[in-house]
Amino acid sequence: MDLDHNRESSGDEMVGVIASCGLLFHSLLARLGRGAAGFAGKVREIAREDPRRVTHSLKVGLALALVSVVYFVTPLFNGLGESTMWAVLTVVVVMEYTVGATLSKGLNRGFATLVAACIAVGAHKLAELAERFGVQGEPISLRVFVFIIASAGTFLRFIPEIKAKYDYGVTIFILTFSLVAVSSYRVEELIQLAHDRFYTIIVGVVICLLTTVFVFPVWAGEGVHKLAVGNLDKLAQFFEGMESECFGTSTVTDNFEGKDFLQEYKSVLNSKATEDSLCTFAKWEPRHGKFRFRHPWSQYQKLGTLCRQCASSMEALASYVITTTKTQYPAAASPDLSYKVRKTCGEMSSHSAKVLRQLATATETMAVPPPANLAVSAAMKAAEGLRRELAANAAILQVMHVAVTASLLADLVAQVKEITECVDVLASQAHFKSPKDARRDVAVDTLSRGRTEPSPDVVVQCAE
Repeated sequence: MDLDHNRESSGDEMVGVIASCGLLFHSLLARLGRGAAGFAGKVREIAREDPRRVTHSLKVGLALALVSVVYFVTPLFNGLGESTMWAVLTVVVVMEYTVGATLSKGLNRGFATLVAACIAVGAHKLAELAERFGVQGEPISLRVFVFIIASAGTFLRFIPEIKAKYDYGVTIFILTFSLVAVSSYRVEELIQLAHDRFYTIIVGVVICLLTTVFVFPVWAGEGVHKLAVGNLDKLAQFFEGMESECFGTSTVTDNFEGKDFLQEYKSVLNSKATEDSLCTFAKWEPRHGKFRFRHPWSQYQKLGTLCRQCASSMEALASYVITTTKTQYPAAASPDLSYKVRKTCGEMSSHSAKVLRQLATATETMAVPPPANLAVSAAMKAAEGLRRELAANAAILQVMHVAVTASLLADLVAQVKEITECVDVLASQAHFKSPKDARRDVAVDTLSRGRTEPSPDVVVQCAE
């Protein structure tokens, strides 16, 4: 009886263990399923945000498939030997998302390899001469050359101008020189080795450039241009929101902090890294579309700096306005004066938004902005009048938050004027077209794409 009871207990324990393992396995499968579904959703979202990412991935695969022909075709392989793998490696490290980035890396790699190989061969010849003065003359000389070149090249990478455009080239120079110089001590056919390595790298660079430029190219210059237009639109959206939500007749303070216009401008503050990177790569690109060779990309960076300064002031104003909506302030001593200030602030916001929208449209279509913008003049006139009112009327000081808000907004109007002047300089340097020519180009582009909706009116009204 005891034996049967023990067997039944052991059987129950075994069933429990198996059931626990089954539940654990089922939980693990469910977790893996949720993880796979989440990963697939993230991949789908990334591809939907920018389909060019999918295209770039396919372009990299195409470039590797093309360069592998050099390795698989026997005559080509016999001509280049084992160095053929350097062509494959070059495609992997040189192929970038934009044309400018690929050109930058490709030209840096090709030129640095050529210069480093030539200097390494020269160092080898000098080391052979040093061999006459001692048994260890050649290896000692090579070590000295490697030390000097590597140290000097590494120090050059700290120079800002070189780091900005040629950092990758200097790195490849140090790598190639070290490999060729060190290999020269054991390799008899050094010139042939340098020759094969250089030509295989050139093959990889050429395949990368052809694939990047001629197969659905992604231009860094267009990215800079669109980023500038987007920044101007986001700044304009802030002014429009301030006019309607803060200074309008039907002002709503509920959930004011969650308004969209108080969030959009924040992306302008974080655009410097992307802007600098795109401008650096855009300078490598050839003429394409509306962008000429030696296009004034540096002016886009100046415009971006002004936009970020304006967005920083917007952040200060937005923080202050959000604080005032959460705090109960006493009523103004002069309701008429408070109404006048609110009305003037609304006018400044409206005019500033109009100016930025016009500048965004003019920049997008590369049309010349108006030489004397009525909206800028109106906004500046309203700001100056408000400053005089604040300085002359002591009653408004009883409600300081009104004065602070008005003063911050007046400073923003002055920054909008600076942005307008910067866009004027950009239009002059980039040879923007007249508004009529720009409108005609937009209409032609619309018809060529088969669009049936009317083209946007890009004509900016000029002062009479």
